[in-house]
Amino acid sequence: MTPVPGRSHTPLAYADATGLAQLGRAADAVCRRLHPEPYRTYNIDRNINYTNICAAVCDFCAFYRKSNDADAYVLPRDVLYKKIEETIALGGDQILMQGGLHPSLKLEWYEELLRDLKSRFPQVNLHAFSPPELWHFHKLNKIPLCEVLRRLKEAGMGSLPGGGGEILVDRVRKAMTVNKCLTDEWLEVHRVWHELGGRSTCTMMFGHIETLAERIETLERLRQLQDETGGFTAFICWTFQPEHTDMAHIQPAGAFEYLKTQAIARLYLDNIPNIQSSWVTQGLKIGQLALFFGANDMGSLMIEENVVASAGTVHYLTLEQIKNAIREAGYIPRQRNVFYQLIDEQEVINQKINGQKQKSLVSLGISDSSQSRQPERTPVFLTPDS
Repeated sequence: MTPVPGRSHTPLAYADATGLAQLGRAADAVCRRLHPEPYRTYNIDRNINYTNICAAVCDFCAFYRKSNDADAYVLPRDVLYKKIEETIALGGDQILMQGGLHPSLKLEWYEELLRDLKSRFPQVNLHAFSPPELWHFHKLNKIPLCEVLRRLKEAGMGSLPGGGGEILVDRVRKAMTVNKCLTDEWLEVHRVWHELGGRSTCTMMFGHIETLAERIETLERLRQLQDETGGFTAFICWTFQPEHTDMAHIQPAGAFEYLKTQAIARLYLDNIPNIQSSWVTQGLKIGQLALFFGANDMGSLMIEENVVASAGTVHYLTLEQIKNAIREAGYIPRQRNVFYQLIDEQEVINQKINGQKQKSLVSLGISDSSQSRQPERTPVFLTPDS
């Protein structure tokens, strides 16, 4: 692992710290420095797994199927349309579209899919295809990676998700997967996408066979690429969910390890602007507490999620639960898109108008029964400063 020149601390020093509260305070301080605004964000999107057929074999995955399995599928186009229409109706602006490494679908199939969806739903961002998928497209079609990404971008791919990152150390990747891109290849997909002007997210799934040093090496590789390109908008980490996988014997990491790791990530990746809470694997309360351990974003409403759910995790939240979690933590909930642009301006303006109206009526001694006043909320969690 290459050391970072001029840094006065190492991540291992943080990782060895025994005081979770102290670690949380440090991460929260970095978060507040980067995000002094009075709000915390969320977005509304849907995970659509267009196929579960995959040429790779990953010991940690309970989702993938082989082509001849009875429950293998490629979603029909009309099913995709319906899922996107439902997402728009719920206020969503994005589709996270990922699948397996399909052994026979050619690049033209993906281009046509993107063009079709973009022409029907021009307002929806297609956050599409993980780096392992894109590397697979490049290898299967024998087309340079840059051309693959350029063609997909022209067809309507709006941004690149960070799936398939797991741990960015080849020892770990080779031990858990077969026929899947290695570390340098995963990073190269992001690098080339960033060079084309694209933005992406990055991820880390931990709590399986990796060592602590290998978690830190993963953060280091992400930090180096961000220093080089500046193309990552956010980092998301989550704990491995072993149930129903070939690694079911591994004891799952708990909330303590999750909060500790996320806090370390916020401290180390201070060149990546946003950290998402992982309530999908941790549940509402720990997902909310993550807002005091470096996260400035509650992630997605996630109308649909199949991969983590296949491994036995069943945490689901409503939009109001997400908003309330942010309010109870002492912040204003704001909806954003994948580029972290706020997209709820009119709603906020209406809230301000209603608030001013209430103040005027109160000053005149008049009540407005048409407005339902919300009581002041106090955080359900003590902050790490307490």
